[in-house]
Amino acid sequence: MRSILTILLAFAAGVLLATWWPGRQEAAPSPSTAVANRMAADPAPDGDAAVDAWPEQAPTPEQVLYAQPRMMREALSELGPRIPGKPNLYLLAFAGDGSEDVFRNEAEYAARLFAQRFGASAHSLVLENNPASLSTRPLASWSNLETALDGLGKVMQPDQDILLLYLTSHGSEDHDLLLDMDPLPLDQLGASDLAGILAMHPFKWKVVVINACYSGGFVPPLRGPGTLVLTAARADRSSFGCGSDSDITYFGKAWLVDALNRTDNFADAFKRASGEISRWERQDKLTPSEPQIDIGSGIAGQLARWRKGVSPGPALPFRPAAPAPAGSASAH
Repeated sequence: MRSILTILLAFAAGVLLATWWPGRQEAAPSPSTAVANRMAADPAPDGDAAVDAWPEQAPTPEQVLYAQPRMMREALSELGPRIPGKPNLYLLAFAGDGSEDVFRNEAEYAARLFAQRFGASAHSLVLENNPASLSTRPLASWSNLETALDGLGKVMQPDQDILLLYLTSHGSEDHDLLLDMDPLPLDQLGASDLAGILAMHPFKWKVVVINACYSGGFVPPLRGPGTLVLTAARADRSSFGCGSDSDITYFGKAWLVDALNRTDNFADAFKRASGEISRWERQDKLTPSEPQIDIGSGIAGQLARWRKGVSPGPALPFRPAAPAPAGSASAH
């Protein structure tokens, strides 16, 4: 019965992804062509193919789904204690596409970076879709995002603490983020969806970073008082550096690795990153991605108050996350 159910889920997920996600973009010199070629070479799998592609040493798809409530409880329980008397920062790193390691690399690096650079008042929670972490990290799914925000809302001081939500995945021209861990049937996450989810939680101070193609389309629904929004591209442009041959995206390298290892000011880091990305794009003769920033009222002052309690630690060199164990396969 389990194998039959898994096959049916796999077939449904494959058909939905192939028909519903025509705008899925690859960040490459000619994104539309790259996506068309990939979709043509990677048709929706039948049930047997999807099951065969599942990592050999991982729990079954049904077991993974069943384990999510427990994994979320454990991940939330592992957050370090809040440091009283000062603003704390809570990083929620969210890697959406399990078919490429680049997104997991960024989420894992961000968690390590914030711990090393910003100390005990910076807390990290990672949700990711990747064959290598099905037993160790909760999935980057819509429901887990809501659960994580619910949990953070219970431990954060709402009038002082800052939520930093870092989402990295492929993005579509319709401003949807790809959430994919084939054959699991994951709902996709749109700009208005994300804004609606955040509006249901009592976070006064937010930094929302969207690292995806066309991510500028997330700015209008997310902007508001107490909110800093950073995106890797404007609403009608691709961003670059993802794909199976990359370890980290352009924006991830420029903002996380190169800028935040030099400054604890997120807006200054964005300016540094934007300039660096522009130089890379000119060098590679790419259409400029034009990263976007929107600074809501009050958030700059609250981030400054957080920085007063931070003595930045040493820079953290970037290293890709550990690969899947031998004998396992990628999700695609």
